[in-house]
Amino acid sequence: MELVNIAAEAYAAKFSTAEDELLQEINRYTTQTHAKAHMLSGHVQGSFLTLLSRLLQPARILEIGTFTGYSALCLSKGLQKGGKIHTIELREEDAATARGYFEQSINKDKIVLHVGDAKQIIPTLSEVWDIVFIDADKTGYIDYYELILPSVKQNGIIIADNVLFHGQVLEHTIIGKNAKAVDAFNEHVKNDKRVEQVLLTVRDGLLLIQKL
Repeated sequence: MELVNIAAEAYAAKFSTAEDELLQEINRYTTQTHAKAHMLSGHVQGSFLTLLSRLLQPARILEIGTFTGYSALCLSKGLQKGGKIHTIELREEDAATARGYFEQSINKDKIVLHVGDAKQIIPTLSEVWDIVFIDADKTGYIDYYELILPSVKQNGIIIADNVLFHGQVLEHTIIGKNAKAVDAFNEHVKNDKRVEQVLLTVRDGLLLIQKL
């Protein structure tokens, strides 16, 4: 199911702040060379992440799922002086690509890239998170959420990507392990009294969660 009207997305991009040169290069390279290029946050969603980060001016950001580095660079733009974003990528090849782009960024000293299993890495990070962006394996969303929530500051924000999962969660009978996992995650957050949340129909769905 195609959730985003292509013309509407192009119109939204036209009236969103333009990508800088580095983001344009990541977008171009990933789209042209990566078999899973659809996983890239892209222009409109990236602009949203940048704007949210600049509004919140975080000291510490955690990203679960670096991919080729686009969203980490967007989020890094709002970090306060001395701030850091820790980003975790399982795939070594994607991490190497992201690292190359991070080195070209003016915010390179604010970005800490971890390569490996996020479920093992997260417990080793002694930080209090202002923003957490979850964009990794969908079957792990509930586990990631429960791992990080105790370390999110009061009124901190968790952003979960792909919460509409290509429209598959809208089907009368949900099939496929990823769609089922995303639907279960959405239900899990809905029933969690520790947070408040809003689901935005941006791109493939973003769930914004505020810790109370």
